[in-house]
Amino acid sequence: MITENKIRKVITILLCVGILSLSIWLLLSPKKNFSENENRYLTKFPVLSAKNLLDGTYTESLSDWLADHFPQRDFFVGLKSQTEILSGRKEIDHIYVAKEDYLIEQYAQPQNTQRIIDTLTRFYEKVSQAEVNINLMLVPTAVTIHKDLLPQNAPASNQLETAQSIYTATEIPKIDCTDCLFTGVSEGQLYYRTDHHWTTLGAYYGYLAFCAAKNLQPVSLTSLQKQTVTEDFAGTLYSKVNDYNHKKDSITVYTNPEDHLTVTYTDTGEVSDSLYNFDYLTEKDKYSLFLNNIHSLIEIENQTSSSEDVLMLIKDSYANSIVPFLAHHYRKIYVFDTRYYKDGPSSFLSEHKEINDILLLYNMNTLDTDSGIRGIY
Repeated sequence: MITENKIRKVITILLCVGILSLSIWLLLSPKKNFSENENRYLTKFPVLSAKNLLDGTYTESLSDWLADHFPQRDFFVGLKSQTEILSGRKEIDHIYVAKEDYLIEQYAQPQNTQRIIDTLTRFYEKVSQAEVNINLMLVPTAVTIHKDLLPQNAPASNQLETAQSIYTATEIPKIDCTDCLFTGVSEGQLYYRTDHHWTTLGAYYGYLAFCAAKNLQPVSLTSLQKQTVTEDFAGTLYSKVNDYNHKKDSITVYTNPEDHLTVTYTDTGEVSDSLYNFDYLTEKDKYSLFLNNIHSLIEIENQTSSSEDVLMLIKDSYANSIVPFLAHHYRKIYVFDTRYYKDGPSSFLSEHKEINDILLLYNMNTLDTDSGIRGIY
């Protein structure tokens, strides 16, 4: 006869065996340093010390390590997200599950607008002493341009209001690409469905706004060589939502056959004749093919340009896909990522008198937290 005590013993033994097996699996299974699905480095196993044991940080770090290295973690994380989506949830980790298979990042209430205004104003005052034209382009993201795709009752975005307050307060001549983007929506896909960036076509419409403001004749898309280089792009929003069954994106690049470029990555010494590094197509972060990922300073020389103008471009990663269009109009472009360039572009400007144009280009979603803004002067 099976007694209640025997059942309890069997259950206890099974639980102990399960916990022991899981522990062995956790300890012996290969550990990854980087999660391609989430596009981030995983927590390292914490080093035990008296200090971190007493203040509790060791326990917290160990918990994070266990969460990051749990066996089959990607499967379970993806399963959780798919379950939430199937249950009708329309917002996961500040990402809207929107119509037409779009994942759209929320626009958080900005906290640092005045600091950004102060920084941009100081930079403008400093460079105004030189004979140089300066413009500011603040790019609205999909949460503004694709507002019609957001879930019902999603909070209204105020990106345009914030951008206008920055334009007005800094008095930097603006290049507002909003109308061009709204116009371009009917012409094709302007933002990736799985990533926070605009597509190359979206960047082209930003380029049209730039040309209109600078009285330049834009290069038509039909005169450029178009190439779809991948249809397997899973971007930053895909990684945050972790819905591994979500439809992936394609990436298209454009090349101007009239341009003969020399691209120098000053931090590594690499020299190329292309603005694209197609080696990144074999990796998770395929957007990095634009401008060969992240570099503090890139020098782009167009040997066949009919212009003698020189541009200083201070930017975030949104600008990476607009540079191939801008390159046609300049003899040289200096591209700065001030998150990593620590000497200050304003000092560089004083040493390079040939620069006659400056463009500051940032997207509105990451502007508030972009550490590079502080480094522009």
